[in-house]
Amino acid sequence: MVSLGCPKNLVDAEVMLGVMARQNYEITTDEKEADVIIVNTCSFIKEAKQESIDAILDLAERKHDGRCHTLIVSGCLPQRYQEELARELPEVDIFIGTGDYPRIAEILAEKGATDEQLRYVGDPDYIYDESLPRLNSSPAWYSYLKIGEGCSNCCSYCIIPQLRGAYRSRPLEALVAEAEALAARGVKELNIISQDITRYGSDLEEEITLETLLRRLVAIDGIRWVRLLYAYPDGIDEGLIALIRDEPKICKYLDIPIQHISDPVLQRMKRRSSEQQIRDLITTLRREIPGIALRTSLIVGFPGEAIEDFNSLMEFVEQTQFDRLGVFCYSREEGTPAALMPNQVSERIKRERYRKLMRTQARLSFRRNRALIGRTEQVIVEGYSEETELLLKGRSSRQAPDIDGQVYITAGNAEVGDIVTLKITDSSDYDLIGEIVD
Repeated sequence: MVSLGCPKNLVDAEVMLGVMARQNYEITTDEKEADVIIVNTCSFIKEAKQESIDAILDLAERKHDGRCHTLIVSGCLPQRYQEELARELPEVDIFIGTGDYPRIAEILAEKGATDEQLRYVGDPDYIYDESLPRLNSSPAWYSYLKIGEGCSNCCSYCIIPQLRGAYRSRPLEALVAEAEALAARGVKELNIISQDITRYGSDLEEEITLETLLRRLVAIDGIRWVRLLYAYPDGIDEGLIALIRDEPKICKYLDIPIQHISDPVLQRMKRRSSEQQIRDLITTLRREIPGIALRTSLIVGFPGEAIEDFNSLMEFVEQTQFDRLGVFCYSREEGTPAALMPNQVSERIKRERYRKLMRTQARLSFRRNRALIGRTEQVIVEGYSEETELLLKGRSSRQAPDIDGQVYITAGNAEVGDIVTLKITDSSDYDLIGEIVD
């Protein structure tokens, strides 16, 4: 199994692995040993599509120099381009969309009766429940908990509603049951994900909110950290802020995708927050939750982004000093309103603006990391450094898996998966260095 794209996609891949394992398939990490290879794809932006195509073509070679007899392509790419893929990739045996992946074992059985290329791409209206097996592919001490599927925000640049459908919350009790099962298997850190976690419960008949869910999750024995990813700014209310502030198990960390700060650009993006609302929210978060780590994502080069808009964004980043920041060049995706907008920005200008923002963020991140020296942080130990086995590595509660930096531990002993108190002694642009003090 090769899963590309975001953690939300990874959860789908883990469900497929669980279904296959329950049908007595043996999972291998050696692609040349695999009889069946699955590529779970992303097609959110141009770079993700190219990465998916490259992976498919590379793994198709295992039909010649390995044991592979069945190559499966699943996820967003076939959901979006099934006709084109079927025509251009005859080496693929099965295409599976975003709503049919739980039937992976059944589909494989059907393939055994035919040599024809098969396609299972229906409406993207499925949402899995806790009765399905799921094989956690992350390290044993953390996991992602996908609390909803799809998106109803309909931003003008985004194809996700077409690939995943409207937002659908998973039932509260199903999520609690899955979290309890993860905790029983040793998971200490739950990373809460969906396209928009603050929309959770809005489509359920009961009066359930993200805050309701979080209160249930923090009560589970064994869960030590709960981290919130992809919280849209207009859905962060006073109750949620107070819960993050007062509940020790909820990491003082919030991922808020704002995408831009210029009102004209935000309006063309069909974002629901204005510049002033975003600024007010960040001021409130830092006042109410001292020391909170804030992460965001930004898009540069959106159609009609004038130099004045970009300068406003640069000024905002300088003033706000996010702890973590990701930048994307706008990708012109067919089927979205933004693709038809006038005043498309050239690729050269997009890349220039991207590099300028990232250089600025590297400087700001270094400054904020230096300010942590001398402080103590809770850190989860994740093993030895790739560079030397003389150093342990881990993540603080201010660092999410895969997307943020690491902590290198220069003194003290701990087991992998332990959460320890660390004194920060040094830092780099994105990483921290420290010593265990308990």
